[in-house]
Amino acid sequence: MTLQNRVTPFGEIIAVPARGMFTGNRGIIHDPGTKTLLKRRWTSKAWIVCSLEYKNVRRDVMGTRSWTELFFLDEATALAAGHRPCFACRREAAERFRRAWAEGNEAPVPSAPEMDSVLHSQRAQSGGAKQVHELRGAPLALPEGAMVCVGSDSYLIAGGRAWRWTPSGYEGPVELERADGLLTPPSIVAACAAGYQPVIHASCGGVSSAR
Repeated sequence: MTLQNRVTPFGEIIAVPARGMFTGNRGIIHDPGTKTLLKRRWTSKAWIVCSLEYKNVRRDVMGTRSWTELFFLDEATALAAGHRPCFACRREAAERFRRAWAEGNEAPVPSAPEMDSVLHSQRAQSGGAKQVHELRGAPLALPEGAMVCVGSDSYLIAGGRAWRWTPSGYEGPVELERADGLLTPPSIVAACAAGYQPVIHASCGGVSSAR
């Protein structure tokens, strides 16, 4: 049975066989009896992206009344959807992320709840759809790991080129002189511009091992 637990760069949760490089959660949003999603797509503002392996813990996906296991192709996908690194299982990455966040957003080093509050305002809009932000400038001018959209397609900027996202990996590179909007929240784009390097799936020549 293919569970509905794979997150797209638009923040949607779909059912596909592939799992991806990272897991994460938005709180409890599933029924463990049927292993199906509830109507809500989040119950916590702390949207995090976690390592698939942590202290040899093995979980029955959607099997208990605990946090709902979601999966991401790579960290760039998770960031585009509005998630941030977890301070428990990915402490080193989370610390690098918030230092880059502070530098890029010209703000004091934030706490996790402070980042969550900003991200919530940048990812959600009325009706639950994800915000698509105005893109100022050419897509290829964005920092490594940012994602944009053209219609219903999403594209990763990596290595100075654009790559089309699919659930199983990236396609391309492709020509992309313009885009309809910015998927990655602006505060995260600023962190990437200040030096945070998200883990990118190997299908576009990115880093193939999770950090």
